[in-house]
Amino acid sequence: MLPELFLSRMESMLGEEYQEFVDSYKLPQSLSLRVNLLKGTEEDLRVRTGFLKESVPWAAGGCYCAEEERPGKHPFHEAGAYYIQEASAMAPAEYLNAKPGEKILDLCAAPGGKSTQIASALRGEGILVCNEIHPQRAKILSENIERMGIRNALVISHRPDFLAERFPAYFDRILVDAPCSGEGMFRKNEEAAKEWSLENVKMCAVRQMDILESAAVMLRPGGKMVYSTCTFSAEEDEGTVCHFLKQHPEFQLEEAKKFPGMVPGMAVVGQTGNKEIKKTIRLWPHKLKGEGHFVACFRKDGEMSEGVPFLYGEEKGISLKECGEWDVFSRQYLHVSLKGRYLKFGDQLYLIPENTPSLNGMKVLRPGLHLGTLKKNRFEPSHALALSLQTSEAVYKWDLSVKEAAAYLAGEIFPAQGEKGWYLITTEGYSLGWGKLAGGVMKNHYPKGLRK
Repeated sequence: MLPELFLSRMESMLGEEYQEFVDSYKLPQSLSLRVNLLKGTEEDLRVRTGFLKESVPWAAGGCYCAEEERPGKHPFHEAGAYYIQEASAMAPAEYLNAKPGEKILDLCAAPGGKSTQIASALRGEGILVCNEIHPQRAKILSENIERMGIRNALVISHRPDFLAERFPAYFDRILVDAPCSGEGMFRKNEEAAKEWSLENVKMCAVRQMDILESAAVMLRPGGKMVYSTCTFSAEEDEGTVCHFLKQHPEFQLEEAKKFPGMVPGMAVVGQTGNKEIKKTIRLWPHKLKGEGHFVACFRKDGEMSEGVPFLYGEEKGISLKECGEWDVFSRQYLHVSLKGRYLKFGDQLYLIPENTPSLNGMKVLRPGLHLGTLKKNRFEPSHALALSLQTSEAVYKWDLSVKEAAAYLAGEIFPAQGEKGWYLITTEGYSLGWGKLAGGVMKNHYPKGLRK
């Protein structure tokens, strides 16, 4: 199934290791997931399920799991307790090493695995801007941000060069998980193998340089940038890195810890700086439990300065008085006062992070946490709000067994006794959605479009 030209290139690249590489394609794929550390610990999930196996060495919360348990069908998946993510793909966001309070850009973010991983590291503090140029993929990205209960993320859809004009020297850290020829995913995605061509490899390398050029403009002095691909192509990996360093002497490669099975990047014929290129990382499917990946960590010269102002100012938001229905709801049903500023789009209310840059003139799919709908004399909470809440933050909650949760996810109502009003529906402590109790019946407010 693998293209002949691809195989001949790999044989030339790998030499004695080539047969071992080819043989790895006959082995079953390793299914893995990453625990959502905003909602619980790896140990929490391990106790509650039977499908977590050994940990992924290079990623906090990363675990290999038993495919026969079908973790994608489990109610915990809909609760955002974990994200099913290929193990090697967890490495780039981990190497970004995001810290709470920072301003982070995930420049090529869909479908959202790496964005949600960065969000776990931010712990709800700071601003995460998730960008995806393709509208349909941006929609999937937005849905995954919601499912994982992330409060401090913006989802936008723009070309990198447009963002470079708008955000010069703004971000503390940037992840560029660049579109590539996808050679590292051939075992996982047969279509990628069918569509492969040398012309596409060269086209991807050009596009990657353009994306990195934009990212370089947006990174603050002293900031960190991680470049990654899921391809083996030297043109797109070490070649792109060498080309970028030649054009940008203000950037240096950082040495990064290599876990067992990871190897240094390969020398590029005709390029200087090959000693430095060994600081990059290759993940090979015949050396570790994962698919093919490449990671390079850059640091921009200079000192990180405090509070670089945004060219277009910040979103001022609206006052609490202007969303009184929400004020009444939150006082009655929440134990917590959520941090941020309020922003209204029509009758939809959002909570945006403090210091959110002005969104005027931008294509925004999600400006922050969707709180719900402002209606006449009442407030209807959103599904996103439910998924963002811990059980301790809701006044009323109703916990379901895993079996009962499956019925709730299908839209079923159930008998219940208690105070009338909104309840956070949970399963074994993980929030699932809303229910509204009246007349001894818990009405189901799980979104109809998500029902199983």
